Amino acid sequence: MANTLLMPKATAVWLVDNTALSFDQIAQFCSLHPLEVKAIADGESAQGIKGMDPVMTGQLSREEIARGERDINHRLKLSEPKVRVPETKRKGPRYTPLSKRQDRPNAILWLVRNHPELKDAAISRLVGTTKSTIEQIRERKHWNSANLVPMDPVTLGLCSQIDLDIEVQRASHGRPAAAPTGETLLPASMTERMEPELEKHAEEEKELDANAVFAKLSSLKSSHDDEDEDDLHRR
Repeated sequence: MANTLLMPKATAVWLVDNTALSFDQIAQFCSLHPLEVKAIADGESAQGIKGMDPVMTGQLSREEIARGERDINHRLKLSEPKVRVPETKRKGPRYTPLSKRQDRPNAILWLVRNHPELKDAAISRLVGTTKSTIEQIRERKHWNSANLVPMDPVTLGLCSQIDLDIEVQRASHGRPAAAPTGETLLPASMTERMEPELEKHAEEEKELDANAVFAKLSSLKSSHDDEDEDDLHRR
């Protein structure tokens, strides 16, 4: 916020009545004409205006007034404000430079395709366009639809990445989460139910493996006994 004097005419009335500053000094400080300050001193102007003390409002120090009273050529300076009030942002559609307006349809097409959750009002805030234009591009009725190429509005400089992320986050708020794709971990309740079955299955596999080993050993033993009997008959 620019540091400007509050109520300059009321301040001039106070300075005329309470200081020995010259008309030129008061006129320069209050952004008035010296003749207007003289008219205030003569009672011909600012009748009914109550003087406002700039020292009480923190816009002028007593040391600065004393310095001006000692030196007629001294130009009074406003005191630095103790609190900075940020400027209010102008509400309304975003201004787009002429050099970038031709890129807006491409940016709108990109937003429509890549962020279908965005409403027309959000797209309008991002690239500074009208709802009718967005609708024409969305329904492929724009006069230049055949030549449009989707382009990121951030890359084109039509909006910042932060603004885009904020609008997407707002539009996604309250929407159901997307269904998970690919393999995911099972819930603990299911794994707890599956553990006894897995253990039982493992025990069955062990029994099967043991039976298979014993069966194999038995077959080997029986074949060995058959060979011994053959040898005895031959003798």
